[in-house]
Order: sequence, then structure tokens, then C-alpha cells
Amino acid sequence: MTTPDMITNELPVAIIGAGPVGLAAAANCAERNIPFRVYEAGATVGANLRDWGHVRVFTTWEQNVDPVSRRLLEAGGWAMADPDALPTGEDLYREYLEPLAAVLNGSITTGAKVTRIARQGLDKVTSKGRAARPFELRIDAGNGKQRTELARAIIDASGTWQNANPLGGSGLAAEGESEHRARIAYGMPDVLGTQRQRYAGKRIAVIGSGYSAINVLLDLAQLCRDSPKTHVTWIVRGKNLAKIYGGGANDQLPARGKLGLLLKPLVDQGRIALVHGFSAHAIANGGDALTLAGATATGSQSIEGIDEIIVCTGQRPDLDMTRELRVELDPWLESAKALGPLIDPNVHSCGSVPPHGHRETSHPEPGFYTIGVKSYGRAPTFLLLTGYEQARSVVAAIAGDLEAADKVQLTLPETGICESDLIDDGIPCCGKASDETPVERAPIEIRVPVTAAKSGGCCGPRP
Repeated sequence: MTTPDMITNELPVAIIGAGPVGLAAAANCAERNIPFRVYEAGATVGANLRDWGHVRVFTTWEQNVDPVSRRLLEAGGWAMADPDALPTGEDLYREYLEPLAAVLNGSITTGAKVTRIARQGLDKVTSKGRAARPFELRIDAGNGKQRTELARAIIDASGTWQNANPLGGSGLAAEGESEHRARIAYGMPDVLGTQRQRYAGKRIAVIGSGYSAINVLLDLAQLCRDSPKTHVTWIVRGKNLAKIYGGGANDQLPARGKLGLLLKPLVDQGRIALVHGFSAHAIANGGDALTLAGATATGSQSIEGIDEIIVCTGQRPDLDMTRELRVELDPWLESAKALGPLIDPNVHSCGSVPPHGHRETSHPEPGFYTIGVKSYGRAPTFLLLTGYEQARSVVAAIAGDLEAADKVQLTLPETGICESDLIDDGIPCCGKASDETPVERAPIEIRVPVTAAKSGGCCGPRP
């Protein structure tokens, strides 16, 4: 008869996710000679990041590289790109994460999705002897088979990218969202590259606010220059666009401030039609096009004539994996509970989040930590610099070096637009087509009870 194992230092620390923060945790373990294993669900390290590899980030190389990872890389002759340059997601993978994975070779398993975690031999209810049992990870190898591996501690850096929020304004999927999934994309599709044919010449509705939506809208504006029949409508729930356009030249990250400055003229000139204060609740097929139904402060409204929908409403954490662990979450953000008051986007921007480490990312389950964007739950205020400091502090705590773990230090650049659902009351809903470009394709049409107002128009700078 076999008995459950006891935790020993010979067991590895399990790190879930091989993105920038997960690999930073691995680098910290390597520097402290702590055995570790990294489990990545994707085919390569940085798989989530590569989904938006065409996007240029608003932080510099200097701000995207973890200090400990940099030391490991430089010991082997690696040199960082221009510290002040702005990399794309694919740049970060090719020039940083892929070389880092090579340094950590032998400790990273790709194509390994962690589906469940528990204490070996104990369910969630049992308390006696719990802290002495190792963690049990159930891993899907992608070939229909599962295996179980043990760990002394777990660092969950799996992120939220693969778990997009639905387009429904209530947080639930809109009626018909699953039915029309083939015409809906989530996140930041490569509309100028691999997805160009899908979107060129189409009537496109972009739903959401924040960086993802702005990046998609700016790319669509460029697409419109090459394909004038393309029409774009931007749909948001909020009413105060000042915070999205805000920051500008005062933003301590110039590239971040520039996003709003580039987008605003496109809306002001009617190149991108804006519908604000709209909370979607249903999608229906209106012949050869989709109709989006929703609620506004003045009553029901529908937006007709949509060929494609791009949903940029953020992501949420997948909580199923930790169902058998004693995890404590903020009640509305689903972040680590202690982090909630520090990162609430109703109060904080990216730059106003105070330094935090192992104590804020831990849970009642001893030895289990949530770091990276998943630690923020649904809050959109995360920056990589924050995740790197979390990783350093957590690994120091696992090593028993509480003095180092508690010395959390972090200086973040202040932001003007790192918040969600932000719309400007003063920006009218505009919908005229370009004066220079004939429009043959019918634009998206917005209908309200009693009065109908057309919107749409070719987006992008005038030639």
C-alpha cells in the first residue's frame, strides 16, 4: 500500500505558463538553484504573446526584460536590442524569450496544459496535514493522455489571454454569440497581415476600449486606406473618452500616450464611427449581415449591417484549474484577494499601483502563488515590470529568504489610459463617408426606436 509523499526540497517548483513572467520566475529559481519545472500549454514559449506578435508594445526593451533573466542571458553572450526601442510581440519572442528558454533548456515542457491542481491525496475540504502534502498537477499532454506530476510549490503564471471576455455588456455571452462565432474574433487579430483578406472591404464593428481596441482600430484605419470599401464602427459601453484619449504628451510612456492622440482625429473626422454608451445583449442574423442589439441610457438600440465583429473587451482568469485548492480571490476582480484594493481600475491606473510581492500574491493554500496578469484577474492595469517584481519576491519567499522577499521595489510610469470602458461624452457619433472616396458598400446602420441614424464611413487618414 502506497502512502502520500511529504513535501521535500527535492521536488521541483511547478511554474505554469512560459510567458515573460513565468520564465522570469524560472530564471529566479535557476539563480537560486531551486529545482523547477515550467509547463506551457502552447506549442512554444511565449505562445500567448505570439498571438499578438504583430503588435508593437508601448514599453521599451529596457522595460520588457526581467533583470534576473537578463543576467542569465548576458552570461552566455546575449545582448539586448536597443534599450529604447519598442519591440513587437514577435520581437520579444524571437530575441528574448526563445533565447531565455534555451538557457533554461531541460526544465520547460511545451504542449503541456495543466488542467487541475490538488494536494496529493486530499480534497479541498480536508485540513489535517494539508501543508505537508505535495501538490499534484494533472497535465494534458495533448494526445488524449494525462499524467500526474508532483511539486513542492506552485507559481501560476498562466495568464488570461486564452479566456476572453464575451461581448455581452453584462459579462455573459450575448444571445447568439456562440451561434455566430465564425464571424467574431477576440483580442487583436492581424488585420493587416494574416487576416487581411477576412476584413478588407467589410463592415466591421470593434467592441471595447483600452489598448487592444485602439491597436485594432488603428490597424483598421490603415486597412481602409488600401481598401476604401472597408467601414469601421467603434462600440463602447462607457461615456468618457477623455481618459482613453488622455495622457497624451503627459504620459510617461510616450508610445502609450500616442495611441490616443492617433485615434482621436479618426473619430473626430468621422473616419471611425463611434457608438458610445452601448451595452450589447444579442446578435442576430439580418439576411447577409449581423445585427447587434443593445441598451443605452435612452432605451434600446440596434446596429445593423455588420459583416465582422472584433471583441476587445479584455480577458478573465480561468478558475477551473484551482477548483481543489484553497484560493482566495477579490470578489469582483477575481484577482488575488490582497491585490484587489491595490489594483481596482475604478481607482487605480497602471502607474498608481503600489509595489507588491509574495504576500499579496499568495493564498490560504500554503505554497501556491498567482503572479503575472492572472494575479490581476479582470483588472486591465497590469505591466510586465510588475510581474517581474512579483516573480522575484515569490521565488525568494519559496527559498526562505523573507528579507529579500519583503523588499519589494517598483517604480511604474504613470498612465493616462490604462483603464476599461472609458468613453468621452463630448465626442459625437459620427458616420460620414470619406469625401474623396466613393462608397459602394452599404455602411453599418444604427437604429433606435423612433429615429434612425446612419453611421460608418471609410476610416483612416485622408490620402
